[in-house]
Amino acid sequence: MHCKARFVVALGLLATAPAVAQTLDGADIESLIGDKRVLLSTPYGLELPLRYSGNGDVTGDISGFTMASMFTPSETGRWWVDGDQLCQQFPTWYDGQTYCFAIEQTGERTISWRRNDGLEGTARIEG
Repeated sequence: MHCKARFVVALGLLATAPAVAQTLDGADIESLIGDKRVLLSTPYGLELPLRYSGNGDVTGDISGFTMASMFTPSETGRWWVDGDQLCQQFPTWYDGQTYCFAIEQTGERTISWRRNDGLEGTARIEG
């Protein structure tokens, strides 16, 4: 293969390669999720909606899911950024514990997250 042909093939491979995930800092996290609805992917094929208000409230609503009767179906807690992590706490969900998440942006409207206890997953962001 000629040098020019190899260069064209290499450019084609780069153009189709997925974007590299970017770890977000605190300001990027606030900008990305503030006043947005975030849909957390679950292992069960469901997306759990969380609404992150600009005033620091986060509201989750699972009332549309069959298993919701076992939990408080809708609850509003608080969210904030601590360093380069998104933190949140609900009054009763997760037994009222605070959890913080490192966030990587994997696409224009997709993220991956890793919670401070090691749990990890993905989500997509709506406007």
